[in-house]
Amino acid sequence: MRMSRRGLVIQARTRWLLVGLALLFSLVLLMYLLECAPQTDGNGSLPGVVGENMGKEYYQALLQEQEEHYQNRATSLKRQIAQLKQELQEMSDKLKSLQEKKSPKVNGMNYQGTKEQASNDLLEFLHSQIDKAEVSVGAKLPSEYGVIPFESFTSMKVFQLEMGLTRHPEEKPVRKDKRDELMEVIEAGLEVINNPDEEDGQDEDDGVGEKQLYSENDFIEGYYRTERDKGTQYELFYKKTDGMEYRHVTLFRPFGPLMKVKSETVDISRSIINIIVPLAGRTEAFAQFMQNFRDVCIHQDKRVHLTVVYFGQDGLTEVKGILESVARETNFHNYTIVSLNEEFNRGRGLDVGARAWEKGEVLMFFCDVDVYFTAEFLNSCRLNAEPGKKVFYPVVFSLYNPAVVYANQDIPPPVEQQLVHKKDSGFWRDFGFGMTCQYRTDFLTVGGFDLEVKGWGVEDVHLYRKYLHSDLIVIRTPVPGLFHLWHEKHCADELTPEQYRMCIQSKAMNEASHSHLGMLVFREEIETHLRKQAYRTNSESVG
Repeated sequence: MRMSRRGLVIQARTRWLLVGLALLFSLVLLMYLLECAPQTDGNGSLPGVVGENMGKEYYQALLQEQEEHYQNRATSLKRQIAQLKQELQEMSDKLKSLQEKKSPKVNGMNYQGTKEQASNDLLEFLHSQIDKAEVSVGAKLPSEYGVIPFESFTSMKVFQLEMGLTRHPEEKPVRKDKRDELMEVIEAGLEVINNPDEEDGQDEDDGVGEKQLYSENDFIEGYYRTERDKGTQYELFYKKTDGMEYRHVTLFRPFGPLMKVKSETVDISRSIINIIVPLAGRTEAFAQFMQNFRDVCIHQDKRVHLTVVYFGQDGLTEVKGILESVARETNFHNYTIVSLNEEFNRGRGLDVGARAWEKGEVLMFFCDVDVYFTAEFLNSCRLNAEPGKKVFYPVVFSLYNPAVVYANQDIPPPVEQQLVHKKDSGFWRDFGFGMTCQYRTDFLTVGGFDLEVKGWGVEDVHLYRKYLHSDLIVIRTPVPGLFHLWHEKHCADELTPEQYRMCIQSKAMNEASHSHLGMLVFREEIETHLRKQAYRTNSESVG
């Protein structure tokens, strides 16, 4: 009697499971048909800058990009449908087998219980991989060389550190498997946001009105990295165009199916950034910095405070005059200037700037006068630093000497036109740790800068190592909105051997690309060749 009741229960559950799978398959098929249907609304204009006189090639490129986007989407949906079909068939076969065998015993254990135990063991293993990876808690590392950096991506491009001599700092994913992977991750993040679990605590989004759904167009940026013995971690950010609230989804692929780690809402609308700039002289560079600051921070972002720590007296009056002029013209008064009558020390300047803030907790961006940043970078700064949990160490794109890069032009183009991610225009400065976003309490907790270090470079690495030795997560990734402008470097004789070596290394790497340096090295040989060619041509024409 017990066995017959159990058989009825199994049969009932089987019917409901088959009905549920059939409904799920129908829903995915309907989504696929809707997604592949042509757009009928009247807003079908091509994206771009309104009013610009674009050429035929530009619009063809945009059309090709849109076509690739929809082809990738269609391919992804077809793959999901095929997977669901396969899973449905496999489930049907398993249920049929269960019914035929009438739940026989296997080594004294019920067959269904064995399968459930295997499934539970697999799930437990996958979760253990997440726990071992540096996802929720930072891992203590011996040095900066132990860090696994992230690579950043948008829906169309990947910004990568590992380039060799053939790859580029900014690329569209060429390999199909990489494109499919990133599309799958973006879609998985949308699924998490649009269909939240109870544990996400997002059912009460607005309390009234319809639930706000997110689409691929709301994807802003993402980061991913792979720990070879654990899996791949993805950090995804989505935002509606008319809001300041971001949705942050963390996914992890433990060398198996994607698993959700967390989903949360991040409100950065009230997050103030204290931008701290140490300075000595270089008033022309500061004037250029303030032009970028005016455009990005005052006119666009409007949630920043500027702290300038100035060393010495020479040029101090000019710097104050530049700040006062900007304040008069823009009505911007959220700045502090601290004057130190001592020799320049970057670590000392940043430390003084951090401690000069007297309004409690604040997010700090340690910056230099030669750095150009965008409003999008400031939001990345806010999203990737969290007090007591995360610090953000973006990799800057360092521009080469414009006199070398644009040697075939009479004068280099304006700075704004030099801000491109190309192999011959610059490189990802992965050996630099000076630009960083971190909260004031975290900076003070780890002990700040080593103020015994004098001169160039090493103090940044020391602070970076302190975070690596702590329990905080270090987010290290290239970002598209942060540039280091080229300027002449001088390596002082007073530097220690290690500092001088680092300074010379930086100076050499900042000058030009591999190919351009080669052209400079072999300039004499090239000119000799050209003279011979000209002489041979003239001789033939005379003859």
